[in-house]
Amino acid sequence: MIARRLRASLKGWGGVGAMLVACVLAVGFALLLPLTHPRPSGDSADAGGPGIAEATQAKAESCGQHPERMSPPPSSDESGHAVTRIKTNGYLTVGVDQNSYRWGYRDPNKKGSDLEGFDIDVAHEIARQILGNPDAVHFRAIPTNQRIPALQNKQVDMVVRTTTITCDRLAKVAFSDPYFTTGQQVLAPKASGITGYDNSLAGKRICSAEGSTAAAALTQDKQSGKLPASTDISTTVPNQLDCLVKLQLGEVDAVVTDGALAASQAAQDPTVELKGKPFTTEYYGVAFNQDDGDLVRRVNQVLVDYRKSGWQASYDKWLSPTLGADSTSSRPPST
Repeated sequence: MIARRLRASLKGWGGVGAMLVACVLAVGFALLLPLTHPRPSGDSADAGGPGIAEATQAKAESCGQHPERMSPPPSSDESGHAVTRIKTNGYLTVGVDQNSYRWGYRDPNKKGSDLEGFDIDVAHEIARQILGNPDAVHFRAIPTNQRIPALQNKQVDMVVRTTTITCDRLAKVAFSDPYFTTGQQVLAPKASGITGYDNSLAGKRICSAEGSTAAAALTQDKQSGKLPASTDISTTVPNQLDCLVKLQLGEVDAVVTDGALAASQAAQDPTVELKGKPFTTEYYGVAFNQDDGDLVRRVNQVLVDYRKSGWQASYDKWLSPTLGADSTSSRPPST
């Protein structure tokens, strides 16, 4: 963020010079820091601007237990630099997965099939509302551990790839409001003695994706003693689906990942199943480069409209076969 690049320590400075620099930085912070807002309940959040009057600084280090509430308010304004760039190009460049069944994948039974799934529907809806054409999207397949770098290097306009909103990630990229709710869960062979995220993982080899919230949770819980000391969490892979392959090959005993993804993987392989209940609550958001605040606000307005019309139809089409017909627990919160 611009504010982070400008921030410098004034310790040891004195006199008028220090006071002048402090004033300049204070003004710069007030003008340049992205803004968050207290959200009204329901989907009737202000759609008319950045809510400056009620704004607070969006600092990742102070987002606490609710990073999903740190996004700026929705807006229909399309005059900002990022939205203008996209309109000038005539298309969105979106980082997605092409191997996550029912989220972002190609149907092997369809010759030359396009990418499809729940995340793909979200990307098409953003293109429809901003560019007037749902097909004005250039999809770029990226592995799990390259989601953040792809945004920081401006290789894509946004990432729609089952990306959990976290405080750590907010220090590197910006996020939209949530568009899906899930939680970490254990995937293991049906015949295994694993019962969930508990002592049954003692002595077991667990796989997670590099840079994922699952990997972070495993590391933290191993250090805190929540996981048995004998649990082996050393296996990490660039792409989350690679864990399923390792599980099928017998190279690991279980996978920890988002329950929504694990359910889709279980649908692909009838020998595995979800074990126990989700042990976290997490929210997927669309991720952006931190310089593109106007695009974040515009997409937040898209999501306000999408939650009212479109979200449920997409859930019914792609996710109800794996997560069940009742979408209540998966619906994003009204932030």
